[in-house]
Amino acid sequence: MSTAFRPLLGWPLLPLPDEHGRLVYPDLEDSVRQYIRVILSTRPGEQLMRPDFGGGLDRLVHEPNTLATRRRIRDLVQESLARWEKRILLDRVEVWEVEGEPGEVRVEIEYRLARTGSPARMGLTVQLESGL
Repeated sequence: MSTAFRPLLGWPLLPLPDEHGRLVYPDLEDSVRQYIRVILSTRPGEQLMRPDFGGGLDRLVHEPNTLATRRRIRDLVQESLARWEKRILLDRVEVWEVEGEPGEVRVEIEYRLARTGSPARMGLTVQLESGL
């Protein structure tokens, strides 16, 4: 029998105590940023009990990098965040090509926290098909 320390089994979303035994939760800004990523990367039908949840951004992975695809990405991001993240006021979503990387697009999201009005911004890169 091994005497090595093994972490306790538990629900994966619960925080672990820090070195002082305190539980550390993300602040509002980090929580919103994390949830935006969850929304955009979750396919509708993927979550139990919430079959409509998610943006399903990965459904566009094999689409060509065209203006029409970039508009679809912009619309999907806007609709998904308006529906699922009520803690933000969405100001702008921009999607553009990444110079020198024909199969990538950059998504920039600008928003304000509804509670405080603080502006925030985040970006992510989406891999698409490189041929037109």
